[in-house]
Amino acid sequence: MARRELDALDVAILVALRDTPRAGYLELSRLLQVSRATVQARLERLERDGVVSGYGPDVDLAAAGYPVLAFATLEIAQGRLAEVTAAMAAIPSVVEAYATTGPGDVHCRLAASSHEDLQRVLLEVSQIPGVARSTSVIALTRLVSHRPVELLQAAEVPPASRTGGSH
Repeated sequence: MARRELDALDVAILVALRDTPRAGYLELSRLLQVSRATVQARLERLERDGVVSGYGPDVDLAAAGYPVLAFATLEIAQGRLAEVTAAMAAIPSVVEAYATTGPGDVHCRLAASSHEDLQRVLLEVSQIPGVARSTSVIALTRLVSHRPVELLQAAEVPPASRTGGSH
């Protein structure tokens, strides 16, 4: 995916959406002191470019009945990554998985309703054909939440052009 250059207005729109996720174009335009058409054009471009990938609710899995979070590292038999990926996608408790470099081939984030449920999930994952070995750790507390907007705020960005057009 090509890297999209963001300017200060793009970042300001993302910050406003994070802070007021239910805001419409008009409310965002008032908050940012730009026209509604500018906000709409910028958001449409951010969506089209894949920078904004969705508007779904952020779900707190612990509050929803899945308080146990674990990370599993899988070593995959040569040539079996696609098969393992399909099998993991069929296990709802595998809430995220990434192919990685370094120790292990895949790192997964697992959610469970209890330690017993986690044991069931770990057994299910370790028995996927193509998984040669798995190790896991249980998360105790979250120290830093997912925060892409803060990263974008910290980056050097060009000043806003206040238009909906591309750069």
